[in-house]
Amino acid sequence: MPVLKLETALGISSHAFAIARELRTAPLTVAVLDAGGHLISLQREDGASMLRPQIAIGKAWGAIALGKGSRQIAADAQQRPAFIGAANNLAGGNLVPAPGGVLIRDQTGELIGAIGISGDASDIDEQCAVSALEAMRLQADPGV
Repeated sequence: MPVLKLETALGISSHAFAIARELRTAPLTVAVLDAGGHLISLQREDGASMLRPQIAIGKAWGAIALGKGSRQIAADAQQRPAFIGAANNLAGGNLVPAPGGVLIRDQTGELIGAIGISGDASDIDEQCAVSALEAMRLQADPGV
């Protein structure tokens, strides 16, 4: 099973921040988790508000836990609120059903982790995540 290493996680975060600066986003927080949902890297830009780390982790963790990007989890929350509510309850409130949590796949399509970004509008968070993964030659799976 392929492993997402710290060096790769830090590269993903670095690219996400570079893209965010090009887009002139609000200060972001980037969480990168491995395929088991374990935090590998968490970086918060100066000025990012204090709850952003938990939100970024929740977006990525939910993607890993449910096997789909947090955009799809957000759609599920609208279509099946009882299910997502129950799943979030089982998860101890750790799911964040908003775009910005993207599954990370290697070049063969194998799941190796997830990225969660929080700080700007959710669509912008997701755009930074997808672009960062593509810059690292990884497959972004936002669940669209």
